[in-house]
Amino acid sequence: MMPVPRFLISVLALAFLGACGISPASDAGTAKLAVAEAPSQASATPQTASVQAAALEKTAQSYTAMADPKSKAYKIGPLDVLEITVFKTPDLSKSIQVSEAGTINYPLIGEITAGGKSARELEQELTKRLGAKFLQNPQITVFVKDYNSQRVTVTGAVKKPGVVPMAGGMSLVQAIAQSGGLDELAESTVVLFRASEGKRLAGRYDVSEIQAGREDDPQLQSGDVIVVPTSDTKMGANYVLKMVPLANLAPLL
Repeated sequence: MMPVPRFLISVLALAFLGACGISPASDAGTAKLAVAEAPSQASATPQTASVQAAALEKTAQSYTAMADPKSKAYKIGPLDVLEITVFKTPDLSKSIQVSEAGTINYPLIGEITAGGKSARELEQELTKRLGAKFLQNPQITVFVKDYNSQRVTVTGAVKKPGVVPMAGGMSLVQAIAQSGGLDELAESTVVLFRASEGKRLAGRYDVSEIQAGREDDPQLQSGDVIVVPTSDTKMGANYVLKMVPLANLAPLL
């Protein structure tokens, strides 16, 4: 595997903290993620760099939690198995597998979208629907019993944000296309977050350069989270995302 010139960086090895010492992660069969060299920040004080590092780390934790089955922020995906319990109503307490389209068929309600929602969000949706016509103050819990999704999550300025199932290989641009494409407020650069072997990795990619054939279209791994900022994104969040250098994904040789 040859070294990568410009790449997905470890979020813990920020542009402003090149001496963090986090080693690059690798995945046999896909690609090697190498830490990019930090750009010059001669005017930044150690205190400023530390605050910037903490901000980006917090942002990375927030986004990668969407794909972490242990997190409350985990987004339900196709083929996951849900345990739905309605207090004192055994007929409505069921174990249900999410379809490949991201839906479940639930008694009294019918088909409902579960993919892309957290367990808490699905609880609220079921409570609202059952409480509107069928039950008085239903108490519902949703537990993700089995995590079977091979998927990526696309969030931000796309037309259909949520979970995108992976059927074989999938590239960054393909995932964005499956999410309906960029909306009119989207910036051309997007951020890819990845959790690998206990590390969080990030890279910023220019979609327009990829579509023009001037940059490679990186291959994704299950669990990747793609964030598409907008030009009017809250200033603080946009600033944090722009800390991630532009990057490329190198093929495994």
